[in-house]
Amino acid sequence: MRIVSLVIMLFLSLLSSNAAFAQWHQKSFDVMGTLAHVEFWLPDTAESSTADNLIAAVEQEMQRIDQTMSPYIATSELSIINRDAATKPVKISPELFDLLTDAQDIAKLTNGMFDITYASVGYQYDYRKHQKPDQAAINNALKAINYQAVMLDKSTSSVRFAHTDVKIDLGGIAKGHAVKNCIAILKGAGIEHALISAGGDTTLLGDRIGRPWFVGIKHPRADDKTAVQLPLSNESISTSGDYERYFIEDGVRYHHIINPKTGDSARNVVSVSIIGKNPTYVDALSTAIFVMGLQKGMALINELPEYEAIIIDNQQTLHVSTGLQQD
Repeated sequence: MRIVSLVIMLFLSLLSSNAAFAQWHQKSFDVMGTLAHVEFWLPDTAESSTADNLIAAVEQEMQRIDQTMSPYIATSELSIINRDAATKPVKISPELFDLLTDAQDIAKLTNGMFDITYASVGYQYDYRKHQKPDQAAINNALKAINYQAVMLDKSTSSVRFAHTDVKIDLGGIAKGHAVKNCIAILKGAGIEHALISAGGDTTLLGDRIGRPWFVGIKHPRADDKTAVQLPLSNESISTSGDYERYFIEDGVRYHHIINPKTGDSARNVVSVSIIGKNPTYVDALSTAIFVMGLQKGMALINELPEYEAIIIDNQQTLHVSTGLQQD
């Protein structure tokens, strides 16, 4: 799971009284292998228990998704799929079936650069222990990396693998899905101004009472700096970077964003941020564009009018998509 890759800079406007300040409610908590944050505004007329109940609902939803989609929990739906789908169809929940369908659609859109079967080799990396598979192991695992090997049957809501060695991981899409669900919870409760984040994935509901939310993209080579700050409202943003989980061996950086074509870490850029309305797609696209690199990745984003990109290359030069360029 990705740890925090997006630093959220929330510039609070001056509020007229302590009572007004109390209308903002927030909490940070650990879930899905990262730090999550919820923040929202409630009017004075709201019940005193409303904020606590909404925060609890958000936290419970993220915990529920983690229990469903974590590869590290033996009883999760994802773990059961990885255990059994190579030998028989595995019936899964409508929620997970729809998310796997989204993953397939994004894989097609990106010509396989987003591919949840990267896990067929990805599980052999241990970034804490600075361990990586040798080239022979990578070459063998590449035979199982193919999103088309994940066979979905809508009539039975089941999934089966076409190759015995296929493993899948939803680390590049599950947090976006979780943020999307949690924003829906707040919106359904009548909240009009909110922020939900999980690691590098953030969704903003409305503005910050007349002002935009300011989101800072982390500098990829300086922990205490931001590369750029963005004023956003009613948007989602996801950042993928090579600084999140990595180790360096013989001068080479091995990180968790795996190129499914090579089984090795993608090294064409160091950070990619995608902005758009759909948190699930924004999450997956930040991974895919990172793998694709600057030229191919930016070309794809410029063909998708509903998404924008900020890419930092290996020389730490910042590039933005057409829609973010000023005349």
